[in-house]
Amino acid sequence: MEDTRMVKQQSLHSDLPPMEQEEECAASVGPEEDADRPLMYRIERPVYNERLIQASVLKRKDNTSTLRQRLAEKFQCSSQKAKSAALSFLPILTWLPYYPVKQYLFSDVVSGLSTGVVQLPQGLAYAMLAALPPVYGLYSSFYPVVLYTFFGTSRHISIGTFAVISLMIGGVVVREAPDSMFYVFPANGSNISVPVVNIEARDTRRVQLAVVLTTLVGIIQMVFGLLRFGFVAIYLTEPLVRGFTTAAAVHVVVSQLKYLLGVKTQRYAGPLSVVYSLKAVLLDIPNTNVTTILLGLACLVFLYGTKHINERFKNKLLIPIPGEIIVVIVSTGISYGLSLSDHYQVDVVGKIPSGLLPPSVPHFSLLPNLISDSFAVAIVGFSMGISLAKIFALKHGYSVDGNQELIALGLCNFISSFFQTFAITCSMSRSLVQESTGGKTQIAGLLGSLLVLLVVVAIGFVFQPLPQTVLAAIIMVNLLGMFKQFRDIPHLWRTSKIELVIWLVAFVASVLLGLDYGLLVALTFAILTVVYRTQSPKSSVLGHVAHTGLYCDVDEYEEAAEYEGIKIFHFNSSIYFANSDLYVNTLKDKTGVNLSQTQTVQKSPQKRKKSSNLSSPLKMCATYKDESVTHEVLPREQRNGLLVDKHSSDVSEEVVSLQPIGSLHSVILDWTSVSFIDSVGAKAIKQVVKEYAAVDVRVAIAGCNRNVLSELDTLQFFTGNMSTDLMFPTVHDAVLHCNKLRSHQSAASTSNMSWREETPETENKPWDMTPRDIL
Repeated sequence: MEDTRMVKQQSLHSDLPPMEQEEECAASVGPEEDADRPLMYRIERPVYNERLIQASVLKRKDNTSTLRQRLAEKFQCSSQKAKSAALSFLPILTWLPYYPVKQYLFSDVVSGLSTGVVQLPQGLAYAMLAALPPVYGLYSSFYPVVLYTFFGTSRHISIGTFAVISLMIGGVVVREAPDSMFYVFPANGSNISVPVVNIEARDTRRVQLAVVLTTLVGIIQMVFGLLRFGFVAIYLTEPLVRGFTTAAAVHVVVSQLKYLLGVKTQRYAGPLSVVYSLKAVLLDIPNTNVTTILLGLACLVFLYGTKHINERFKNKLLIPIPGEIIVVIVSTGISYGLSLSDHYQVDVVGKIPSGLLPPSVPHFSLLPNLISDSFAVAIVGFSMGISLAKIFALKHGYSVDGNQELIALGLCNFISSFFQTFAITCSMSRSLVQESTGGKTQIAGLLGSLLVLLVVVAIGFVFQPLPQTVLAAIIMVNLLGMFKQFRDIPHLWRTSKIELVIWLVAFVASVLLGLDYGLLVALTFAILTVVYRTQSPKSSVLGHVAHTGLYCDVDEYEEAAEYEGIKIFHFNSSIYFANSDLYVNTLKDKTGVNLSQTQTVQKSPQKRKKSSNLSSPLKMCATYKDESVTHEVLPREQRNGLLVDKHSSDVSEEVVSLQPIGSLHSVILDWTSVSFIDSVGAKAIKQVVKEYAAVDVRVAIAGCNRNVLSELDTLQFFTGNMSTDLMFPTVHDAVLHCNKLRSHQSAASTSNMSWREETPETENKPWDMTPRDIL
């Protein structure tokens, strides 16, 4: 006996839809045979339309609560809600009380020291990208990390300075405080003097700008988090982010060339800044400092080699080789011992003040020119953090909250800005170090920040002789991962041309226009691609796959066959103002009905009477259920694929009735892909139904979900001749109904196929039927 699972629905009353009875039958077969045999699915039920469903199958729940009651319930305070809010706002409370010291502490210590060793040189280097003194990079590597430990939901990302954000900040502060604003003429007693830049005044102004920008970034991120706008990151699609970060890597490398070569050029910002900076460096190559470039190239080779070794032998090394800190210590010693700054004119980091600065209020008078830039930095910083946090959460089996991440980053930026820091996010390279060295929680990040604090408070002066070319080499090597994103191009070419174009637009726009304008252009273009996709979706005519109940594209699958006289139209998009015309035109094209050429010219009763006097057609009476109806035989001709009846030879004036084109009698609109519809789309569909009805072609709608049905009801779609009888839950329901209805009409018209009713009350309303008629 076959192993089957059978679900039967049997009618318990002849006048109502059947109540469902579920019956499971299992054959007495062995476990092995049972596993090999397919699970069978059989169902027997009446054909449903929406009116029948609303009358007998589904009943909407009554929502009697008022708005005041709903608001009171939402804002009602309880101990459980208070505890949940506290745990949500301070995620550290969910894991710190249960922290397994014996299992996690050693791993977190090793990871924290490794991350701190990397964070120290990166903090110094990325401050250069932000056009700020190096010590502010150390401040930004301490305060935000401590705060994120309490408010963040990710256990593995490393918060602090990041190349892309630092470069965006650098572009803003250089634009608002260029060197030209701080030229001074030294009093040397001569009539001709060369202006020099007041470094101290310039750096003070740039720090003020960076701090105010960071404050505003923090406010924006916190507001977005409180408003539950964590979803905004979805608009930064992966190809856009990867193209943007690759462009940022190009900006960073170009900005660091002058430090690697030891030349002194102006720093540019805004559109075409990369072109101007590269041109300035190339023109100044003859002035390259040989000692600087040799030291920089040596550091590049060493750092690249250590990264390659760490990657190749990451499973065998207890901790990665700390290439950055080795380079920093060795080069600092060489610079100090050989006096590279004095004897060879090598640019060094310079003064690093010891200790932490007292908190101070940012200069909010600088805000007006920074609003647009702050939005860009806030969104990019959050998108970087949440994308990496989700990767690690998925790998280690926990979840992160996008809204809480926004709040955490906002608090890190806002509170830290009062201690002279610039905007931060998570770093890809440091996060990989923290996770790969065994970090379990943010205790690792906290220990790493304490190592940075030790340098700031006690031994910061040791790094004053550090050559800037070493920091440039560290930055460039850390960007190798971003340049590997060029490999996306051939992959996207094979998989998605639209995503490839998004990647290229984000890259080219960000390189040429700058990171702020480039991000805006890339976001706009990505949104336009969504509009393009909804305006140019795939459409198809579906056919039935025998013995399956499935409906597939007849042009794509050989097994899919159309029903005679029925066109099933599928449109892979919602229907709204932007694509309603396309939907209607495509529908007419797919069904082969050019309604604009087949509209009838209805004659007035007077013209119809005059016409009957000019000709003497044969008339005949027939009786249907004690009701006399007069018919007349008319000559016929084929016109535009339609059978047209006429009273005279004057075709242009005497068209009076139309029959369906060929054998087409029904059109079914498959709405399984329609997630919403607006008033314009509803009116377009309503007009289509009327136009097809004018040529005696029925229109049914199948697979419409309950939300769209509610929208149609709100839009007053079911008014006039439109009723819920034309709505079916599945395509198969609609097909069975159309076939049954057509067979009834064919049987009723067999004896008078060439007759036309003369009475004016002959309008066909195929959907005006009772449930018993449908079934």
